[in-house]
Amino acid sequence: MSANSPESPAPFAGLEIVLVKAGRTKIRYPAELLADDGDRVTVRAPWAGEGVRDFGFVRFEPGDVFTEYYWRDRWYAVKEVRDAEGVLKGWYCDITRPATVSATELVVEDLDLDLWLSGDGTAVLRLDEDEFAASGLATTDPVAAAAAENALDELELLARSGDFEDLLT
Repeated sequence: MSANSPESPAPFAGLEIVLVKAGRTKIRYPAELLADDGDRVTVRAPWAGEGVRDFGFVRFEPGDVFTEYYWRDRWYAVKEVRDAEGVLKGWYCDITRPATVSATELVVEDLDLDLWLSGDGTAVLRLDEDEFAASGLATTDPVAAAAAENALDELELLARSGDFEDLLT
């Protein structure tokens, strides 16, 4: 079974993924730990949302499987999304502070910016730039704001150049 395979043992276990936004826990869910090389942590988890979430460009729904990549030294997380049959929907990238990992939790702080890359590579969308601007991070933590903007630019460049999947190998 490859790290990109939608197959996984049940039940999902290993780490709790904790996504924090504006000082509050936005979501917490269990994930199966696939790998941890000291820099990057890879986990797999089923869609943790309630019901269907339709973004217009992609729908996340029960049965979807997320293979998620988190870095301790990078300002983003990449989530490969496959449907219940294993068909690649694409990659949802959260711009976050670098992950912190303990024996039981992986915690990231969402910085509002996101990027979507469709599975066929034809759609590269920068998302939530208005939320990022409204967050005030540029004023309260300009260093973090610059790192977030640079991370979004880096991911967009990789997505448009066709080198995106190299990031995950």
